[in-house]
Amino acid sequence: MKQRILPLLALFCLAAAACAQPATDAQPVRATLPNGLKVVVLRNTLAPVVTVEANVLAGGNETPEGFPGMAHAQEHMAFRGCHDMTADQTAAIYALLGGDDDADTQQNITQFYATVPAADLDVALQAQANCFAGIEDSQAQWDKERGAIEQEVAGDLSNPTYKFIDRLNTEMFAGTPYAHDPLGTRPSFDKTTGAMLRDFYDKWYSPSNIILIVVGDVDPAATMAKIKALYGSIPHRPVPPPPAIHLQPFQSSSFTLTSNLPYVLGFIAWRLPGTDSPDYAAIDILSDVLASQRADLYGMVPAGKALGTEFGLAETYRKASVAFGLVAQPAGVDAKASIEEMRGIILNYAKNGVPPDLVAAAKRSELAQAEFQRNSIPGLADEWSTALAAEGRTSPEQDLDAIRKVTVADVNRVAKQYLLDAPTITAVLQPSSSPAPVSGKGFGGAEKATVAPTKPVQLPAWAAGPLNKFQVPKTFIPVSDTTLPNGIRLIVRTDTTSPTVTVVGSIRHNGDLQTPKGQDGVGNILDQLYSYGTTTLDRIAFQKALDDIAANESAGYDFSLQVLKQYFSRGVQLLADNELHPALPAQAFKITQMQTAHFVAGNLQSPGYRTTRALSTAILPPGDPELRQTTPQTVASLTLADVQQFHDATVRPDLTTIVVIGDVTAPEAKTVVEQWFGAWKATGSKPNTTLPPVPLNKPSTAQVPDPERVQDMAILSEQMRINRFSPAYYPLELGNHVLGGGFYATRLYRDLREESGLVYFVGADINASKTRASYSVEYGCDPGNVSKARALIVRDLNQMRTQDVSPSELNMAKALLLRSIPLGESSENAVARGLLGRAVIGLPLDEPLVAAKKYESITADQVRDAFSKYVQPDNLVQIVRGPTPK
Repeated sequence: MKQRILPLLALFCLAAAACAQPATDAQPVRATLPNGLKVVVLRNTLAPVVTVEANVLAGGNETPEGFPGMAHAQEHMAFRGCHDMTADQTAAIYALLGGDDDADTQQNITQFYATVPAADLDVALQAQANCFAGIEDSQAQWDKERGAIEQEVAGDLSNPTYKFIDRLNTEMFAGTPYAHDPLGTRPSFDKTTGAMLRDFYDKWYSPSNIILIVVGDVDPAATMAKIKALYGSIPHRPVPPPPAIHLQPFQSSSFTLTSNLPYVLGFIAWRLPGTDSPDYAAIDILSDVLASQRADLYGMVPAGKALGTEFGLAETYRKASVAFGLVAQPAGVDAKASIEEMRGIILNYAKNGVPPDLVAAAKRSELAQAEFQRNSIPGLADEWSTALAAEGRTSPEQDLDAIRKVTVADVNRVAKQYLLDAPTITAVLQPSSSPAPVSGKGFGGAEKATVAPTKPVQLPAWAAGPLNKFQVPKTFIPVSDTTLPNGIRLIVRTDTTSPTVTVVGSIRHNGDLQTPKGQDGVGNILDQLYSYGTTTLDRIAFQKALDDIAANESAGYDFSLQVLKQYFSRGVQLLADNELHPALPAQAFKITQMQTAHFVAGNLQSPGYRTTRALSTAILPPGDPELRQTTPQTVASLTLADVQQFHDATVRPDLTTIVVIGDVTAPEAKTVVEQWFGAWKATGSKPNTTLPPVPLNKPSTAQVPDPERVQDMAILSEQMRINRFSPAYYPLELGNHVLGGGFYATRLYRDLREESGLVYFVGADINASKTRASYSVEYGCDPGNVSKARALIVRDLNQMRTQDVSPSELNMAKALLLRSIPLGESSENAVARGLLGRAVIGLPLDEPLVAAKKYESITADQVRDAFSKYVQPDNLVQIVRGPTPK
């Protein structure tokens, strides 16, 4: 849940003059400036990075009547020009900072956040201060941004779960601001003007209505001084009171929506008190109890009554929250009976009480999650922002104090009070029939696009000096790298940020190569059976053992563990037992086999699967191992012996890499891992897990109908004659960051979003393995704009192949990549996953430093030559999911 820190004094000084409290590494520095800006600076030395997160206390609640997306539109316009900073300069600055920035609009807050190298903190603060000193909000810029935000709306309206939540809020919160989503609507955006946006900004974007959170490897006192210098001169403006929320009674109701998911989802939703309520902590624990794998709701899954179940809080507001129970059934199954069984289970707990042991486990888990949260700098900033801005707390510690005080009686009381005899909304998301993909020859409809000139951006003086002098990282995080006698590669990094340890591991495996003929789906069943415990601990006993130490564990070919330091050995013992000795009970196998067969049957007919399949068959040669297909028939033919044999043949120590990071030394970690994994032995020769190279594909096009989408999702893709170890990989990757990755500062975003408003999102990616590589561009747009967007993409690709990129673009791409290297260490999980990924593919652990040196020396002609040789726009495969492109 939230970060645990020492109890603190009141959050903000009440005096008119600026005031600050001294801080240690365990305490933040806090201040309220004379203009009302509230600031919290928290030192965290996990990595040489810092997250700056500004929270404007205005969101969907504060929008004018008839304009539900006004706050969201204003969030977008902050990137379209601010005080003394043009839109181009804004994009260039954040790209040069590493490109890890974004914003979001919630019901009562709008957040702007960036994670940057600690050395660049002053630039990030200055850029943000400029936007709070004034946003341009010109009609000309809004006319350009309107298309992009309307594409964002179209994308969400193509998501069945979004449509469910939107309908739910409309019925449950009628007559209140909660009834409309802050995303907004196309009709309201069509009526919105730049002047209206400016009025919204003047009304709500006052310093006194903003909370600024800074977390990372900083000097708190010096950072606070800089903030006062940069933000202190922004004029104070009076802010109107937030709109009152007057909840109205609602009647129980039910509805059905069609969806493009491969299974049926059934929901029951209750309206509960929000975060302002003294009952919220007990509600939080109740939600955890009902979601427990030891609770009766999840018990529907191993009983064969559901593909899956969940319980949780779907929406959390100050004055109300929404709790929901979810049950998944195979496509074509009537969910009514399982919905009613789910209702009966939940109401039985509300009537008769919840197990005290599950309450204790939920409390331990919430408190442990607070410790785990300290292992992420951006995650910690978000926790503080949520507590202070969204919930109105003085610190995240308030939430934890409330959790500690929750009793079993409290949980039983809120369950009775808010679940029994309460109105509910029941809903079903029912898969709709989807026609088969339609293939064609050629692309058709593409428009010619002339090359737009690329002009260098002149940065403001305060940004130009620091950002134009990027440095190549010189040092690599210290790690221990050893191989155990049984072949396990063990990598350990000590980090004492919190008293926790994280373990991530991978067993090199390729189901397409290792699955015996006719047994497709055996790996899927094995993966699901890990949750049924071990040969010594059944499903319930195994989960209880994890609950007793508040650990998060998952087993399989990719496995992980999060555990408090004092339980490290016990956690690894449980992980090893699950990984090496899964129970694989016969009855569970029969149920899992049936569930998997039903899921596969629905999945094969789903637009999502058909899109992936259409792409694979287009870019891969016939008979390629990746084209193997799991069917209900192959699943039904499997036996428990097949699963056991597959486990024994593929789960091998000499194919395993384990990364341990946290408050543990390398010798301690090695001792524990050897104790619990050391007896594991490999038998027989190592299997081949590496796919063969493939030839280049031929161009083709296919359209996958999806009746539920209002927006098309388009994928352009082709095979490349390189792999991850090819020398050309680095100039291609550098060139790809000229094309994308830096928002409006890069070509694809500038051409498809900033200038034309055709898309909300466009992403370009090089996916390279040991033997294969593909290049893909993905975007979403209206059906009538698919060919227009594609034409611009092809134009930009051809320009990369035939012309040198400009010096300013090359410099920006290098800065984007080089500054992203320290940003990759902003959380323990990111560090561990990075080490694991490099180890598994066979790259040196310090490959980011190797890459940095390569990027620094790459020239524009090397980028052009690489694109000319390896990127062939005439070979692009085009797959479109959604309405037929016009």
